[in-house]
Amino acid sequence: MSASSSGSCTLRDFHATKVDGTKQPLGAYYGQVVLIVNTASKCGLATQFVALQQLYDRYRDAGFIVLAFPCGQFGDQEEAKSEDDNVPTAIEECRRRWGLTFPIFSPVDVNGDNADPLFTWLRSQTGGILGDAVKWNFTKFLVDRSGRVQGRYAPTTKPQLLLPDIERELAASAY
Repeated sequence: MSASSSGSCTLRDFHATKVDGTKQPLGAYYGQVVLIVNTASKCGLATQFVALQQLYDRYRDAGFIVLAFPCGQFGDQEEAKSEDDNVPTAIEECRRRWGLTFPIFSPVDVNGDNADPLFTWLRSQTGGILGDAVKWNFTKFLVDRSGRVQGRYAPTTKPQLLLPDIERELAASAY
């Protein structure tokens, strides 16, 4: 996906890599309100996992989903993979520790030359205070039912503060 074509893109134009290495078309989430978050299991903001799970539990039956993308670009707070196959990966540890049931994908870069195309697109749609770069772990992007970005939220924005925006998007028609 090129940056020049990003204006007409929607979430359906992208895929993500699952932890088992298979590709997941993000078009599978068309019709749902999606919260995309770059995460890090060793970040001081990792306590937000609890609130993200609570949002998911509360609204999943209404068509809401959280998609987590681990990222090690900020303070090396996420491991790309386990050194020993017998040791749980950071993703598996996160699931256990925080009781997470929403999808967590393979680690990605969110900035730079190797940025995942999804995050290049998300950044191009929202910008930020000092440019479009993601500044830290737990930056959040809200995508509406038709796959268009509706909001970007700072890492320190508590997930529960997104309730009005999530509820507005859930009430809106996808088509």
